[in-house]
Amino acid sequence: MAKTSDLDVAYVARLARLNLTDAETELFQKQLGDVLKYAEKLTEVDVSHVEPAAHALPIFNVFREDTPRDWFTAEQALSNAPRQANGLFIVTKVVE
Repeated sequence: MAKTSDLDVAYVARLARLNLTDAETELFQKQLGDVLKYAEKLTEVDVSHVEPAAHALPIFNVFREDTPRDWFTAEQALSNAPRQANGLFIVTKVVE
């Protein structure tokens, strides 16, 4: 487990392009330390008698019948589109 001092909130904030004040950075560093202390405390629990499981309760998949049905036509789907061309939605470019 990483020590609190190993995790620098200010550095992570810069990577995430967050402008944190010194007070916010100090608060988040303390909160992160508290979370890590609690996680460290959990390692002390004896779980040798507990069977490994992905979920606490059994989960079963419930599938509905896959039947074809009427759906929107292309014209109906595009009817409220702010911009469209050649039967396609026109959206703002989000990749640089």
